[in-house]
Amino acid sequence: MRLKTNLYCIFNIFLFGLAALLLEGCYKFEGDQTIPAYLKIDTVLLRTYYPDEGASSNAIKDVWVYVNDQQIGAFELPAMFPVLAAGNQKLEIRPGIKVNGISSTRAPYPFYKPIIYGDFLFTPDSIITVNNPTTEYYSNVSFAWIEDFENAGITLTGSSGSDTSIVRLQMQNNLDVESRYSGLISLNTSARAYSATSANSYPIPNQGSPTLLEIDFKTDNFINVGIIIQENSSYIKIPLVILNHSEAWNKIYVNLGPNLSLHPQATDFKVFFESVLENDLNSASIYLDNIKLINRPN
Repeated sequence: MRLKTNLYCIFNIFLFGLAALLLEGCYKFEGDQTIPAYLKIDTVLLRTYYPDEGASSNAIKDVWVYVNDQQIGAFELPAMFPVLAAGNQKLEIRPGIKVNGISSTRAPYPFYKPIIYGDFLFTPDSIITVNNPTTEYYSNVSFAWIEDFENAGITLTGSSGSDTSIVRLQMQNNLDVESRYSGLISLNTSARAYSATSANSYPIPNQGSPTLLEIDFKTDNFINVGIIIQENSSYIKIPLVILNHSEAWNKIYVNLGPNLSLHPQATDFKVFFESVLENDLNSASIYLDNIKLINRPN
């Protein structure tokens, strides 16, 4: 019976698993159950309290699923997967992201609350759809910086090497419903370079405290994002990610924590954006929106 159960689990994993994910195995329900229920999750929504938490744009790509506190696996959305459970059980869904936009670094987002159903009904040999699961930011998340370009003043300061600036443009960011304005950087053969930092500097968070930068973007020119750390009266510039070409609005979660932890003597840091017109282009447009610098205490 155990061999038959394990073979059945393996068969269903290969049938419904997606190539980008690793399933850790089928959940073994107590008893001799061999027919799973199939859980279907199409998307996960984010609810925010605007303006304190900024817009509700998100790039939740995965779900990390637990039944009765046992991990079932991680699944790319939309997902359908087998679970050896029957009756009313505890179901927990943790929203997952691509850290730094890299597919191989998927993880639950530490600032989004897990979605918990204390009495979820599993019916064997049936497909059960979880309709519109919705997450929120944890209440103890700190939003050190939000730039959504909804206010007239822009909290980015141009650097000496920049020969253009970012302007506020009225347009709809299709990642969320709150945005009416975005930031536009225009590059051309007469204004080839853009360089700017956050207008304010921010204290180094506690060692090991998760700190991430959220950015919505749409661009036909590469743009670099990183941090400038002040340490012992000197400044250390650390490039972190390159925002790739994207014809549609995209979102990235940039992990600042590991690099900040390497500088425990640092006093503060700023975020920087830099771009130079690519050689094969005569002009380029870079749109930014919903920039959030977020920290959560350990």
